[in-house]
Amino acid sequence: MKLGIVGLPNVGKSTLFNAITNAGAESANYPFCTIDPNVGMVAVPDARLDRLSEMYHPKKTTPAVIEFVDIAGLVKGASRGEGLGNKFLGNIRMTDAIVHVVRCFDDDNVIHVEGSTDPVRDMDTIDLELVMADLEMVERRIDKAKKAAKGDKKFLQETADFEGLRDWLNDGKSARSYTEVDIAAEYPDCELLSLKPVIYAANLDEDGFSDPAAVPYYRQVEERAKEQGAQVIPVCAKLEAEIAQLDGEEKQMFLDDLGVAESGLDRLVKASYTLLGLISYLTSGEDECRAWTITRGTKAPQAAGKIHSDFERGFIRAEVVAYDDLMACGAMSAAREKGLIRSEGKEYVVQDGDIILFRFNV
Repeated sequence: MKLGIVGLPNVGKSTLFNAITNAGAESANYPFCTIDPNVGMVAVPDARLDRLSEMYHPKKTTPAVIEFVDIAGLVKGASRGEGLGNKFLGNIRMTDAIVHVVRCFDDDNVIHVEGSTDPVRDMDTIDLELVMADLEMVERRIDKAKKAAKGDKKFLQETADFEGLRDWLNDGKSARSYTEVDIAAEYPDCELLSLKPVIYAANLDEDGFSDPAAVPYYRQVEERAKEQGAQVIPVCAKLEAEIAQLDGEEKQMFLDDLGVAESGLDRLVKASYTLLGLISYLTSGEDECRAWTITRGTKAPQAAGKIHSDFERGFIRAEVVAYDDLMACGAMSAAREKGLIRSEGKEYVVQDGDIILFRFNV
């Protein structure tokens, strides 16, 4: 899963990204790797995997990971190539979803590119740039479909679909909110920027992070996100950078002192899974305990293929126990004695938290 972090200059985007990369670097279970200067990997928090590791004491524990891309800062006119606009828009196309960092604090020492703090204005600025970039792409798609329709009438429907979308975008509305046609389903090759799902990361100062609901800026972001059907995660990029330097016990003490259950980064990672319809299944043993990311609704053979293509090709069955059942029994042998380990075939839909041993033959 690849998430693009976007935002106007000086909203805390790079500070948050640096906190994310530090978190990756400090993860004992998953060594941080830098793919590019602006790409970082971070482990997905999963208490179930931690508990399995305590049970098996494996040689290695491997969590699921998310790739974050720090996308070049945006200014008005990015869709026309202003600033680093072309790079910005090109990098967004490669992501599965967008994390839009919105500044929700005042600080005279941090100059806002627009001269004042106004989160709704900032949200609209980036949304409009994505829409404008999509308009250009949609116009090209319409022209291409019209030409193709001269030889094949099936392209008449495509022309009509995209003309409807063009009119919608012309009103400044995102492709995500267009309901006349399911563009993503009907035209999966169409990589529209404003079609990508969004999580808003409301960047608060330290005081605001302890009680986001009391911050007017945060409530404004919540209201606008609600109109879009999007999620909002309160973060404090400055605090996240500090939290990322701490180990497990120190981190929890720090969060307790702040009066919050988990860091903004942890909430962001979990929200990303929900946003994209992802779940994790687990494998366990003395060699390795590992979390594997799959799309909700994936059947057992395809889930096995995440481990190795041979597992899918030679799939025989999956031996499955629910995480809660294993924890209640305390050991796999006890779960087997109680008949809680099921043998599932090719049509089994893997559930979040399933602990699976795949049987295969090639």
